[in-house]
This record gives sequence, structure tokens and C-alpha cells, in this order.
Amino acid sequence: MKTIGLIGGMSWESSLDYYRILNELIKEKLGGLSSAQCLLYSVDFKPIEQWMHNNKWNEIANHLTIIAQKLEQAGADFILICTNTMHKLFAQIQANLQIPIYHIADTAASKIKELGLKKVGLLGTMFTMEEDFYKIRLQDKHQIEVIIPNQEERKEVDRIIFDELVLGKITDPAREIYKKIIINLQKNGAEGVILGCTEIPLLIKPDDSTIPVFDTTQLHAEFAIEKALKD
Repeated sequence: MKTIGLIGGMSWESSLDYYRILNELIKEKLGGLSSAQCLLYSVDFKPIEQWMHNNKWNEIANHLTIIAQKLEQAGADFILICTNTMHKLFAQIQANLQIPIYHIADTAASKIKELGLKKVGLLGTMFTMEEDFYKIRLQDKHQIEVIIPNQEERKEVDRIIFDELVLGKITDPAREIYKKIIINLQKNGAEGVILGCTEIPLLIKPDDSTIPVFDTTQLHAEFAIEKALKD
């Protein structure tokens, strides 16, 4: 079994799910007392969140690169960045490693293409929804058209992530807001919706939508286990 390196803590609420899913999948595939061989570096999210909102992305890139290098030195065979937004820095971090980072958007794209979908909605932080780093990868590498909610809806999606979900606060009113936004994305042609923030699957489940939802936490972890068990 290969060793999975995890950069977590952004937030620890979703990193907990990564650890759980990885171990459940290994147990399911190998049985008995088998569990996932992994290294988790869980960051202090507070300064990173402050850097994000002060547009200090170079500071974040440098910080996460050092962490990724520590995981590499500790024996990780590959790395998962356990958050969608930080894939904005994917290329900068990857350039300083000898081992691969597996991009979370690619794992979502594989499932979307498996279902034969061509146009999907994207929910995430304001950075993920409004900047191009995520959408362009899906469009250029995977030929998947991406649409996002309107401005007021984007503000609500982002507010709920930072004011509630990263703090472990899961509420019915927030769920109803997201469900309405998903309905509007469907009206605008979305055939499915990417839950493009690893906290959103804590709130939104498949039964909350009449179109497929793509849980990036689950899909990223599933991909990692495939790689970890591949000869």
C-alpha cells in the first residue's frame, strides 16, 4: 500500500471526513484490520483564512509548499490537498515536489464524464466560484462547461461556508438556501452540481437535489485509495 500525504485542517471538519473515508474504503477493499497508510499534516486555519481574505496568496503558497515537502520527506508517495480553494496554488506547490499532487477537480471531472454530463454548476468559496483556476481546469482539460450562481447567491454560499460549515454548524435554514440555489442552477442548464468546497458535503447530501451532486471530499478520497492500492 502506498502512503497518502494529506494537507488538512482547512477546515479540520472536512479533514475528519477524509480520514474516515480513506479508512472505510481500505477496510471495505482489504477487510479485517486493514486501514489506510497515511500522513496527515493539519494546519492552523486561522492565519491561512486571514491571508486568503487579505489576498496574500504567496504567503499561503510558501506555507503549504513547506508542509508538502515535509510530507514528501516523511515518506508520502503522493499528496492530497484536502480543500478545493487551495488548488488555486496547485501548480506552485507541485513545482517544488518530486511526488504528485492529485488535483481535486480532476477527480470530480472523472465522475461527471462517467455519467455523460456536459454542463455542471459549481458551489464553493467565492474564490473557487469567481476565479478561473477551477473552472478553466474543468473546461480546458475535461471539456466540462461550468456555471455558477448569481452574485447574491454566491455571497450566501460563501457566507455559510465561513460563518457556519467550517465551524461545524450544520443547520436546516442553510440547507434550504443551498437547495434553492441548486434548483436555480438546474433551471440555468446544470445537469449536475459540484460541491466544490469540502465542507459543503457536510450539509448537502444526494437526496437534497434532483440532479447529481458531486461530493469532492468523497471522490478525492476514492481516487487516492485507487492510487494507493495500484501496483
